[in-house]
Amino acid sequence: MQQRRFGSTDIFISPLGLGTVKLGRDRGVKYPQSFVIPDDRSAADLIAVAKELDINLIDTAPAYGNSEERLGRLLAGQRQDWVICTKVGEEFIDGASHFDFSAKHTRLSIERSLQRLRTDYLDIVLVHSDGNDERVINHSDVLATLALCKREGLVRAYGVSTKTVAGGLLAAAETDAVMITYHPEYRDEAAVLEYCAQHGKGVLIKKAFASGHSSDPAAALQFVLKNSAVNGVIVGTINPEHLRANVAAAIKALTAPR
Repeated sequence: MQQRRFGSTDIFISPLGLGTVKLGRDRGVKYPQSFVIPDDRSAADLIAVAKELDINLIDTAPAYGNSEERLGRLLAGQRQDWVICTKVGEEFIDGASHFDFSAKHTRLSIERSLQRLRTDYLDIVLVHSDGNDERVINHSDVLATLALCKREGLVRAYGVSTKTVAGGLLAAAETDAVMITYHPEYRDEAAVLEYCAQHGKGVLIKKAFASGHSSDPAAALQFVLKNSAVNGVIVGTINPEHLRANVAAAIKALTAPR
């Protein structure tokens, strides 16, 4: 898979990224089937397969249980091979999500992620919105704090993982990138994609398979990747064969005539 430029940044990512919520958390998730968090050997094998398939983007978050800490160990000696995307704003504690978009917590979260991931910089940091996108963007200190972290060299690019069309448009105007939901059964945020394409903003897609509810994941992936505004799609799997199938579908979509 040929890498794509992430918006107007100097970051280049694979069209598919590996989502790692299942490496660290099995509570409070919305997948249709239960799963067992893989042990370190299985997780290392999954990451090796991703690397073999030319995936260089890996997505995590403080809210994904101990995903960040595990990746810090699993990616040891491979930092230069990966574009790491993590998040700020959401914590998953005692089975429930808690949100904090203050400057103090944002800074704490960044410093903690650097430590957990055993790195001195984070490639992409997204605000994990609680759904009140416009309030988070307009009435909290989170984006100003991330901008400062970028100037300090701790973060290469930042944006917002949004939940509304208005929030996505606002985030795209104010930051480097957005992460939005988009798939064949949910196209409401097409306007955000159009804005990002026109203004050179990075776009990551979440829930391309409708959180595992898609009846045809390959078709969904092809639908999403045919949109030229999309830089990458995050695929949250712990099954190497599913990952191989997703890459095959992605290659088919990327090589098909438009």
